[in-house]
Amino acid sequence: MEPTEALRRVAYLLERGRADSYKVLAFRRAAATVDATDPETLQSLARRGRLKDLAGVGETTAKVIAEALAGGTPSYLQELEGEQPGPPPAAVAALRRALKGDCHSHSDWSDGGSPIPEMAQAARAIGHEYLVLTDHSPRLTVAHGLDADRLRAQLEVVAALNEEMAPWRLLAGIEVDIFEDGSLDQSEDLLAGLDIVVASVHSKLRMDAKQMTRRMVRAVESPHVDILGHCTGRLIVGRGRPQSEFDADEVFEACARNSTAVEINSRPERRDPPPEVLAKAVEAGCVVTIDTDAHAPGQLEWLDFGCEQAVEAGLGPEAVMNSRSADELLEWASSR
Repeated sequence: MEPTEALRRVAYLLERGRADSYKVLAFRRAAATVDATDPETLQSLARRGRLKDLAGVGETTAKVIAEALAGGTPSYLQELEGEQPGPPPAAVAALRRALKGDCHSHSDWSDGGSPIPEMAQAARAIGHEYLVLTDHSPRLTVAHGLDADRLRAQLEVVAALNEEMAPWRLLAGIEVDIFEDGSLDQSEDLLAGLDIVVASVHSKLRMDAKQMTRRMVRAVESPHVDILGHCTGRLIVGRGRPQSEFDADEVFEACARNSTAVEINSRPERRDPPPEVLAKAVEAGCVVTIDTDAHAPGQLEWLDFGCEQAVEAGLGPEAVMNSRSADELLEWASSR
């Protein structure tokens, strides 16, 4: 195993296991340093125990590099591989196999940690037929959201990458912020030109239930909105955050009437919507997407969590829009 391969695999597994971002970045930076170092120089430093002389290489990353250069699988990598969970229940595994892509992901153009090509290549490597890139809209300044000019520039990057990776597909999308009045944080013409639009509430999460209901209904009634993202806004790890209050029956009736999908957000700290809310979406006849909301390559494997939620709610592949091919997904989105 090459040192860069080992370092990147460690970073990937740390991402998948929700490790602190600084740990992940340490291995990715070390991998970039190794890539930029002459192989003979790298071997010489390893022989002399001086790998830490390289910028961005510390005690743990140096050990990974040295063990890879010696021709073995680094012990830290073996440890991480051994910590991976066992196979999911049969019904969950079957639903996961039916999924052909992921409709919610982020890159370093907003608050993700990796470049667009790395996210695309990771999605292809785990068997996805497509990935929808949904970086944030401009209002979410803390996430470095994309204004109109940056979004147009990103669309050019997506188009070029699709030429390079064809027939694999990277679909152009956005996670657009829902304003307090239910309007959307991007121009109508740009939203109309995107493949998939995920609309999410990121502010005033504790607003009055009636106001929140009106806010969400107006958003899902927009012809541009394909998916309602992490609808309750809850967080269930750390200090946590309670779910927003709204009339779920009214919101999901609007989703069903407008063929707007309800997202099952697979992030371990979200698992949104919770079971009792998802049950109302199912009762209303809503279709869903099962998405990771990945901000790093390793997080693209979190789909199992969302599949668990879907199976518990009695949903099969026929109700999950990303069990369809890219062309079928786009046909559904355009038909709305």
